Amino acid sequence: MKIRQKIMEYAKLRRAVRELNALDDHVLSDIGISRSQIQAAVFGR
Repeated sequence: MKIRQKIMEYAKLRRAVRELNALDDHVLSDIGISRSQIQAAVFGR
């Protein structure tokens, strides 16, 4: 993967983290994750 593609992919993942962090805890619970699991869910860790 080229460096530009890696940067774009990382930016997309960070955007997903920001969007999930903007949700309230009830909505996160509805989709099956807690606030502490957001990064692991997005980055697959």
